[in-house]
Amino acid sequence: MSTRLTALVMFWLGAAVLFIAVVAPAAFAVLPSRTMAGLVIGRVLPVLFWSGATVGAVVLVMTSGWPRAAALIMILACLGAQLGVAPAIRTTRAALGADLEALDPSDPRRVTFGRLHAISVALLGVGMLAAASVALGGVLSHRTLQGLGALGPVRRTTSADTLHSSSTS
Repeated sequence: MSTRLTALVMFWLGAAVLFIAVVAPAAFAVLPSRTMAGLVIGRVLPVLFWSGATVGAVVLVMTSGWPRAAALIMILACLGAQLGVAPAIRTTRAALGADLEALDPSDPRRVTFGRLHAISVALLGVGMLAAASVALGGVLSHRTLQGLGALGPVRRTTSADTLHSSSTS
C-alpha cells in the first residue's frame, strides 16, 4: 500500500478520533442544552461518515488482499450509519419533541433513541477499527519493505565521506 494511501486513511482516522475525543464532548459540555449539542453533532457526523466511505472506497479500489476487506468493512460501517441509522435517529428525535431529557428514561421513544445512538457509535467504532487496521498494515508494510532493502540500497554517509567530498572540491 502506498505511503499516500496510508496517510489518507490515517488522516480520516485522526479526524474520527478528534471527533469522538474532543468535538462531541466539547459540544455537550459547552452548549446550553443537550438538544443543541445533538444538533451540532448531527451536522458534523455526516461529513465524517461520507468521508469515511469515500476513503474506504479509495482503499478498496487501490489495494488488494486483506486491506480490501478492511476497506469494505469501513465503507459498510460508514454508509450503514449515515444511510440507515442517521435517518432513523432524525425521525425518532423529531418524535421526541424539544427536550429528550424531560422524558422518562423508560419511555419507548427515548429507549429507541438510545439504541439507535448506540448502533451509530458502534458503527463508527467498527469503521475506525477497520481504518486502523489498514493504516497499521500500511505502516508495517513500509517498514518491512525498507528492512528488506526493497526500496533500493541505502548508502550511509560517514564523516570520512564528508571530509573526502569537501577536500576534492
